[in-house]
Amino acid sequence: MTVRTAELLVAVILALLSLGLMWKSTELNIGWVAGSGPGGGAWPFWLSVGMLITSLWTILRWFRRVTPQSRSKEIFMSADTLAIVGPVVVGLLLLLAGTHLIGMYAAVFLFMIAFVRFLGRHSWFVTLALAVAAPVVMFLLFEWALTTPLPKGITEPAFYPIYDLIY
Repeated sequence: MTVRTAELLVAVILALLSLGLMWKSTELNIGWVAGSGPGGGAWPFWLSVGMLITSLWTILRWFRRVTPQSRSKEIFMSADTLAIVGPVVVGLLLLLAGTHLIGMYAAVFLFMIAFVRFLGRHSWFVTLALAVAAPVVMFLLFEWALTTPLPKGITEPAFYPIYDLIY
Protein backbone atom coordinates (compact mmCIF):
# COMPACT_ATOMS: atom_id res chain seq x y z
CA MET A 1 0.00 0.00 0.00
CA THR A 2 1.30 3.44 -0.86
CA VAL A 3 1.24 6.52 1.37
CA ARG A 4 -1.35 8.01 -0.99
CA THR A 5 -3.67 5.02 -0.64
CA ALA A 6 -3.20 4.89 3.14
CA GLU A 7 -4.12 8.55 3.50
CA LEU A 8 -7.39 8.05 1.61
CA LEU A 9 -8.21 4.81 3.42
CA VAL A 10 -7.74 6.37 6.87
CA ALA A 11 -9.77 9.46 5.94
CA VAL A 12 -12.67 7.33 4.65
CA ILE A 13 -12.60 5.08 7.74
CA LEU A 14 -12.57 8.10 10.06
CA ALA A 15 -15.44 9.71 8.14
CA LEU A 16 -17.52 6.54 8.49
CA LEU A 17 -16.66 6.24 12.18
CA SER A 18 -17.65 9.89 12.63
CA LEU A 19 -21.05 9.26 11.08
CA GLY A 20 -21.57 6.22 13.28
CA LEU A 21 -20.59 8.11 16.42
CA MET A 22 -22.85 11.01 15.49
CA TRP A 23 -25.78 8.63 14.99
CA LYS A 24 -25.07 6.78 18.26
CA SER A 25 -24.67 9.97 20.30
CA THR A 26 -28.15 11.15 19.26
CA GLU A 27 -29.55 8.46 21.56
CA LEU A 28 -28.80 11.05 24.25
CA ASN A 29 -29.73 14.71 24.16
CA ILE A 30 -27.22 16.59 21.97
CA GLY A 31 -28.67 20.01 22.69
CA TRP A 32 -28.74 22.34 25.67
CA VAL A 33 -30.68 21.16 28.72
CA ALA A 34 -32.25 24.11 30.54
CA GLY A 35 -30.83 24.50 34.03
CA SER A 36 -28.21 21.81 33.62
CA GLY A 37 -26.09 22.52 30.54
CA PRO A 38 -25.24 20.41 27.52
CA GLY A 39 -26.96 17.06 27.12
CA GLY A 40 -25.13 13.78 27.52
CA GLY A 41 -24.67 13.32 23.79
CA ALA A 42 -23.52 16.86 23.00
CA TRP A 43 -19.78 16.36 23.48
CA PRO A 44 -19.50 13.11 21.46
CA PHE A 45 -21.82 14.44 18.75
CA TRP A 46 -20.02 17.72 18.16
CA LEU A 47 -16.60 16.12 18.45
CA SER A 48 -17.69 13.64 15.78
CA VAL A 49 -18.93 16.50 13.58
CA GLY A 50 -15.47 18.05 13.81
CA MET A 51 -13.86 14.71 12.99
CA LEU A 52 -16.16 14.28 9.98
CA ILE A 53 -15.35 17.76 8.66
CA THR A 54 -11.60 17.17 8.93
CA SER A 55 -11.95 13.74 7.30
CA LEU A 56 -13.91 15.20 4.39
CA TRP A 57 -11.35 18.00 4.09
CA THR A 58 -8.56 15.39 3.92
CA ILE A 59 -10.45 13.47 1.21
CA LEU A 60 -10.95 16.67 -0.79
CA ARG A 61 -7.26 17.55 -0.49
CA TRP A 62 -6.38 13.97 -1.48
CA PHE A 63 -8.39 14.27 -4.72
CA ARG A 64 -6.77 17.64 -5.44
CA ARG A 65 -3.30 16.19 -4.60
CA VAL A 66 -2.48 19.21 -2.45
CA THR A 67 -0.28 17.53 0.17
CA PRO A 68 2.97 15.62 -0.31
CA GLN A 69 1.25 12.54 1.12
CA SER A 70 -1.53 12.73 -1.45
CA ARG A 71 1.08 12.60 -4.21
CA SER A 72 3.41 10.03 -2.64
CA LYS A 73 3.90 6.65 -4.30
CA GLU A 74 6.23 5.44 -1.53
CA ILE A 75 5.48 2.30 0.46
CA PHE A 76 3.39 3.22 3.50
CA MET A 77 5.01 0.89 6.02
CA SER A 78 8.29 -0.95 5.57
CA ALA A 79 9.13 -4.20 7.35
CA ASP A 80 11.34 -2.28 9.79
CA THR A 81 8.51 0.11 10.63
CA LEU A 82 6.09 -2.77 11.04
CA ALA A 83 8.49 -4.42 13.48
CA ILE A 84 8.34 -1.29 15.63
CA VAL A 85 4.63 -0.49 15.26
CA GLY A 86 3.40 -4.09 15.47
CA PRO A 87 4.20 -4.67 19.17
CA VAL A 88 2.63 -1.33 20.07
CA VAL A 89 -0.62 -2.20 18.27
CA VAL A 90 -0.69 -5.67 19.84
CA GLY A 91 -0.02 -4.14 23.26
CA LEU A 92 -2.88 -1.67 22.89
CA LEU A 93 -5.26 -4.40 21.77
CA LEU A 94 -4.24 -6.51 24.77
CA LEU A 95 -4.79 -3.48 27.02
CA LEU A 96 -8.34 -3.14 25.66
CA ALA A 97 -9.07 -6.84 26.10
CA GLY A 98 -7.46 -6.82 29.55
CA THR A 99 -9.58 -3.84 30.60
CA HIS A 100 -12.69 -5.88 29.94
CA LEU A 101 -11.44 -9.09 31.56
CA ILE A 102 -9.22 -8.09 34.49
CA GLY A 103 -10.14 -4.42 34.82
CA MET A 104 -8.49 -1.14 33.93
CA TYR A 105 -6.08 -0.97 36.85
CA ALA A 106 -4.66 -4.49 36.49
CA ALA A 107 -4.48 -4.10 32.70
CA VAL A 108 -2.61 -0.79 32.98
CA PHE A 109 -0.20 -2.37 35.50
CA LEU A 110 0.64 -5.19 33.05
CA PHE A 111 0.70 -2.80 30.09
CA MET A 112 3.23 -0.56 31.85
CA ILE A 113 5.45 -3.53 32.65
CA ALA A 114 5.40 -4.70 29.04
CA PHE A 115 6.06 -1.27 27.59
CA VAL A 116 8.50 0.21 30.09
CA ARG A 117 10.57 -2.91 30.74
CA PHE A 118 10.45 -4.84 27.49
CA LEU A 119 9.89 -2.21 24.81
CA GLY A 120 11.54 0.69 26.64
CA ARG A 121 14.29 -1.47 28.17
CA HIS A 122 14.27 0.46 31.46
CA SER A 123 15.38 -0.96 34.80
CA TRP A 124 13.06 -3.02 36.96
CA PHE A 125 13.04 -0.22 39.54
CA VAL A 126 11.72 2.33 37.03
CA THR A 127 9.35 -0.24 35.53
CA LEU A 128 7.76 -1.24 38.82
CA ALA A 129 7.60 2.34 40.08
CA LEU A 130 5.66 3.43 36.97
CA ALA A 131 3.59 0.24 36.82
CA VAL A 132 2.39 0.80 40.39
CA ALA A 133 2.08 4.60 40.18
CA ALA A 134 -0.02 4.70 36.99
CA PRO A 135 -3.00 2.69 38.29
CA VAL A 136 -2.83 4.35 41.72
CA VAL A 137 -2.93 7.84 40.20
CA MET A 138 -5.72 6.75 37.83
CA PHE A 139 -7.70 5.36 40.75
CA LEU A 140 -7.27 8.51 42.82
CA LEU A 141 -8.22 10.72 39.90
CA PHE A 142 -11.22 8.81 38.57
CA GLU A 143 -12.68 6.92 41.51
CA TRP A 144 -11.92 9.33 44.33
CA ALA A 145 -11.69 12.84 42.86
CA LEU A 146 -14.12 12.52 39.94
CA THR A 147 -16.26 9.71 41.46
CA THR A 148 -16.26 8.02 38.08
CA PRO A 149 -15.70 4.26 38.31
CA LEU A 150 -13.55 2.56 35.72
CA PRO A 151 -14.05 -1.08 34.67
CA LYS A 152 -12.62 -3.56 37.17
CA GLY A 153 -13.47 -6.91 35.61
CA ILE A 154 -12.76 -9.89 37.83
CA THR A 155 -10.66 -7.74 40.20
CA GLU A 156 -13.66 -5.77 41.48
CA PRO A 157 -14.00 -7.58 44.84
CA ALA A 158 -10.46 -6.47 45.70
CA PHE A 159 -11.69 -2.86 45.63
CA TYR A 160 -14.49 -3.30 48.19
CA PRO A 161 -12.25 -2.58 51.22
CA ILE A 162 -10.90 0.54 49.49
CA TYR A 163 -14.46 1.73 48.81
CA ASP A 164 -15.29 1.21 52.50
CA LEU A 165 -12.43 3.57 53.38
CA ILE A 166 -13.31 6.22 50.80
CA TYR A 167 -17.08 6.24 51.10
